[in-house]
Amino acid sequence: MNSHRMQHVVPASIIFGLALLVAYLSFTQEPASAFLFPRIVAVVFVLLAVWNFIRAATGLAKVGRGLAKQDSVNLLPGLVVMLVLVFWAAKALGFYFSSTIAFFLVYSFYDPAPYSSSQDWAKRAGVTLAFMAVIYGLFALVLQVQTPRGMFI
Repeated sequence: MNSHRMQHVVPASIIFGLALLVAYLSFTQEPASAFLFPRIVAVVFVLLAVWNFIRAATGLAKVGRGLAKQDSVNLLPGLVVMLVLVFWAAKALGFYFSSTIAFFLVYSFYDPAPYSSSQDWAKRAGVTLAFMAVIYGLFALVLQVQTPRGMFI
């Protein structure tokens, strides 16, 4: 197996392993009714990961040049915010509150608008509130998914 194919097989294997872990966790949690939506997402995630792994292993995935150092540096702030959200903030502070903060931080990191403009900060806040209203409507009202509750619900 050449190094070009390995650039695809290694990440595909990691993604497949994560998909299996998410599926396992969603199918072993109780109460079962609270995990119906996560189980559906987990099954779709596993199917996509299998398809991705097959494409990588057979050499069908021919695009990409790997992850450059600058790309890694650019992704780092968002990754740190998401890891804090997943492993601490959602349970400690509550899903909707911590997701609002996380979305606002990630949006602020990657928004090319200047930090000195109050109009741009107002836009960031407005987009964040609109996005979280959609997320709340989708998760709480439409799908009725149980989310982690914390200090600020």
